[in-house]
Amino acid sequence: MARPTKNATPICIGLSLLALVGIVVGLATSTPLVMVLVLIPVVAYEIYRVEGESTKWASWGMGAVLLGLVVLTIFDISWNLAEWLGQDSADVGGYLVPLGDIKSVGAAMLGALAIVLFFRTRGIYTRWLAVIIFVTVAALVYVLSPDVFRDLLRQGTQDAINQM
Repeated sequence: MARPTKNATPICIGLSLLALVGIVVGLATSTPLVMVLVLIPVVAYEIYRVEGESTKWASWGMGAVLLGLVVLTIFDISWNLAEWLGQDSADVGGYLVPLGDIKSVGAAMLGALAIVLFFRTRGIYTRWLAVIIFVTVAALVYVLSPDVFRDLLRQGTQDAINQM
């Protein structure tokens, strides 16, 4: 059964404003934790809103990755996955995610999952939330690793063009 949409617009507007504030503060202070924390209510509402089988898995996966990213960011844990795995990228939901520091990889995975949700869901609010997540993650990745940011932006643009 479809989720009620009575309060969805004000909630999405509020989450958009929260994300915007988090992005501005995070970029101005180069503090990734602010952007990670503002993603929590957005991802939680995305998990609540999605209904399809594959989108439920993607949203719950996003929640798990975000939880890990919160822990890694709070405790400032760094680990280079590219060196450990011996490869430069990994396939996440059909999208190549560049490997490097685990926080950048987690953020890039969130971005890839947001792209998956945007294109696989039909609801306007779940797409809206996916855009909020992707934009916030893009700013987060920019703060964490500008190189991964360029790769993620290129891939997102390429996918958008391919979907047209």
